[in-house]
Amino acid sequence: MAPKVLMVAEKPSIALSIASVLSGAQMSTQRGSTEVHEFDAMFLGSRAHYKVTSVIGHVFSVDFPAAFQDWTTTNPSDLFQAPILKKETNPKAHICRHLSQEARGCTHLVLWLDCDREGENICFEVIECTGFHASDSRRIYRARFSSVTEKDILKAMNSLAEPNRDEALSVDARQEIDLKVGVAFTRFQTSYFNGKYGNLDARVISYGPCQTPTLGFCVDRYLQITMFKPEKFWMLHPYIMYKGYELKLEWERSRLFDADVSAMFRNRIIEDGIMKVVRVSEKLESKARPSGLNTVNLLKVASSALGFGPQLTMQLAERLYTQGFISYPRTESTAYPSSFDFKGTLGALVHNPVFGAYAQKFLTESYNKPRAGTDAGDHPPITPMRSASEDSLGNDAWKLYQYICQHFLGTLSPDCKYRRIKVEFESGGEQFQCVGQLATVKGFTSIMPWLAISEKNLPEFAVGEKIEISKVELDEGNTSPPDYLSESELISLMEKHGIGTDASISVHINNICERNYVQVQAGRRLAPTPLGISLIRGYQCIDSDLCLPDIRSFIEHQITLVAKGQADHSMVVQHVLEQFRRKFSYFVKQIDNMDALFEAQFSPLSDSGRLLSKCGKCLRYMKYISTQPARLYCGTCEEVYYIPQKGTVKASLYKELTCPLDNFELLLCSMPGPEGKSFPLCPYCFNCPPFEGIDTFFGAPKTGDSTKLGKGVGMPCFLCPHTTCPHSVIAQGVCACPECSGTLVLDPVSAPKWRLYCNMCNCLVSLPEGAHRISTTQDKCPECDSTIIEVDFNKKTTPLKDGATLHKGCILCDELLHSLVEMKHGRSFSRHGRRGRGRGRGRGRGRGSTKQQDPKMSFRDF
Repeated sequence: MAPKVLMVAEKPSIALSIASVLSGAQMSTQRGSTEVHEFDAMFLGSRAHYKVTSVIGHVFSVDFPAAFQDWTTTNPSDLFQAPILKKETNPKAHICRHLSQEARGCTHLVLWLDCDREGENICFEVIECTGFHASDSRRIYRARFSSVTEKDILKAMNSLAEPNRDEALSVDARQEIDLKVGVAFTRFQTSYFNGKYGNLDARVISYGPCQTPTLGFCVDRYLQITMFKPEKFWMLHPYIMYKGYELKLEWERSRLFDADVSAMFRNRIIEDGIMKVVRVSEKLESKARPSGLNTVNLLKVASSALGFGPQLTMQLAERLYTQGFISYPRTESTAYPSSFDFKGTLGALVHNPVFGAYAQKFLTESYNKPRAGTDAGDHPPITPMRSASEDSLGNDAWKLYQYICQHFLGTLSPDCKYRRIKVEFESGGEQFQCVGQLATVKGFTSIMPWLAISEKNLPEFAVGEKIEISKVELDEGNTSPPDYLSESELISLMEKHGIGTDASISVHINNICERNYVQVQAGRRLAPTPLGISLIRGYQCIDSDLCLPDIRSFIEHQITLVAKGQADHSMVVQHVLEQFRRKFSYFVKQIDNMDALFEAQFSPLSDSGRLLSKCGKCLRYMKYISTQPARLYCGTCEEVYYIPQKGTVKASLYKELTCPLDNFELLLCSMPGPEGKSFPLCPYCFNCPPFEGIDTFFGAPKTGDSTKLGKGVGMPCFLCPHTTCPHSVIAQGVCACPECSGTLVLDPVSAPKWRLYCNMCNCLVSLPEGAHRISTTQDKCPECDSTIIEVDFNKKTTPLKDGATLHKGCILCDELLHSLVEMKHGRSFSRHGRRGRGRGRGRGRGRGSTKQQDPKMSFRDF
């Protein structure tokens, strides 16, 4: 019986490329969680049946068990010793089940994950899902490749190896450290500061062992700028006219900071009036061609020259890689391996309309051996693998691809050589000079013209010549502070200090931007916000180690030892976590020092916002604070109530109307968009849902456990099962939603375009348009148990006979009403649809029975 081989790639597009090459494009494809390509071909010398499929990145992510997810009951310090578990990263994709099913009956597993530590970690996730590790009779292989070209795929198939468990464990170590350290600090900071200051525009005040030192670099530059004191200086510039050239001479002293002394030298030069040539020197110099392109250098060039942020750059590079246009874009190496096929890579470019002639010249004549770079032992430098055009790639991807091609061709080009002429002068006892440059061999700058030297011609001078000075300028200037840190400079600092990896640098920079710690300004310079500055200054006051790169560099060093098999994974994790646990304990005790900085920067809640609605406890007006996270603040009770984080709230429609449970004034929330929902809510019920059995809360994330509440996630009136409140789902609910288990509720302020919307999904039903009033009644339809509605039609457009305007009926069973309703979002809305109002959503057992918890909070993105 022919062996069955399961091959697993990291992305569906790579799986397709592998299958196409190995099958000669003769394969069948079945759909599943990801596509499965099947064919017969040779495997290790015998005929075999192949199944090639893929994951979509990490199968699992680390998180805390449910017992540690509740912010209100879990002390953040307990997280350092808390157990962790692995959950499916994307449960709806069912990747684990998919791999398990496809592995049945297979005798060999070949892992085609990306060839870096993260890829190695995913290898063992795949092994766990397939169950291959449980049987010695089934073999596991690791394919190592740097591009998805036919040549590299076939080469990888002929040199299958074993997966590296040490590298996989190093990723486990980093994930556990980052999760526990990051979430502990983040929960404490967020709980302490959120709701305390009105203009603190942040829902989560996060800490990250990589993210925070990255922010620290930006704030350090900001502090250099603010502490900078400008000084005046003066520079002396004599001019001479010689053989048709006007030359501005540079002073050997460069500049002086004393005006009187500078003026004295100027007068001395004017009195002399003659420049004497004292020396003429000439020498040949060269500018070295670049070494191979690695990820960090690609990110720096993309930011400084192309204007692409690191996150966008990596997205474009990943797309170019998966489409087969470039080699693997995550590499630390700048040295080409001795076996690198330069001719093959050049051959792939000869038909390119932009670079073809340049590549052909190398193939026809010869090319230079690239400079020796750094071999990190991972992947070769980033190179083009296939010809492309701007039309086929699109503007942004083409710019990145174009640079990668130019860089590669530049590494094979000669060095740039030029002649440098320096003429030295003397006048009034002072020394001056001028320098000329002329390229003799353009070399790599002909394909990378932005690196070309600035050419300047000089006339021929003879030593001893005396030339009359035409004028003498004394230029005044001020020393200037450095500019905000550019992304390119930040990437260099992160690389120098070991913050992040080639795979994560872009993520950390993107995070400090998204968390509102820095803002990207013109020239992709990073200006820290008041929040970012206050955080870093707070860490510096309490424990500067928390924001310095030294600790992270140490952690990365230890993780590298794990990857090399030179350190025990569990011992490294235990040691690092104990260090951070002690720092966390000290940080908690000293938090007042950071709070003092926040007090100086941000306004207290009592000074923020505008009066909106009455508190049900003290009957005084609460303030509405619109900055994220949006909330209400009662200054008398000193209580904060979060409200939906999208949309707008107002009290006009429901002014003076109160919740029967707690006496809080109701608010009207209107979600954005022409078809957004409008609904009433009680601020107290929204934060402390009073009924058990309501398992889906408004604003909850679409994935994960919907009962875990976070700020802005709670129970509006359209989920409330109160039997007498006129705003609850019992009173305003009309019928069951045809799309889900929710209830279609009357939108109270949708006139004149009256409508029903589902309180759980996006199903929308348009009611008769132009009616003066539409309201629910207490009557039920005898056929389907839906609520009878009352419609008061417009006199001019009423469909009723004899000009009547008032009509009652069921929108499902009443022929007139049913003919006037229209399903806007949803599959069907028939008269014989689902029966009942869908209101069996649980009865109350008293307020406070549902505890507020945080949404799923994995530290992978911090």
